[in-house]
Amino acid sequence: VAMASGAGGVAYFQRGSLPWFTVIFLAFGYYTWVVFWPQSIPYQSLGPLGTFTQYLVDNHHTLLRSGYWFAWLIHVGKSLYAMVLRKHKGITDGQARLLWFLQTFLFGIASLSILIAYRPKRQKQT
Repeated sequence: VAMASGAGGVAYFQRGSLPWFTVIFLAFGYYTWVVFWPQSIPYQSLGPLGTFTQYLVDNHHTLLRSGYWFAWLIHVGKSLYAMVLRKHKGITDGQARLLWFLQTFLFGIASLSILIAYRPKRQKQT
């Protein structure tokens, strides 16, 4: 969904791909479950994923926890970069700015790649 330019400035925003967002949501949800509630995971019911997850929980839980917070830190960094990029591309509308920040925070590169690919139309100088 692309927003049109409004009185508040250039308002370009495009929602990302639902399949990508679904994969990211499920993966981060599973990662959250593994880090915070590993005792409740039905490892035997998850096949190879369960076996691998149980190995990681039993042998590398500190690394999993550190990686979890590092992943969120990277998402914050991508969101901040999206704000710089958005400004550089001339997107000034307040709602569009907020949407880019939130979408990039939650879905990372799946959102940021859309903003990177955006080529604003340049105004002709007379």
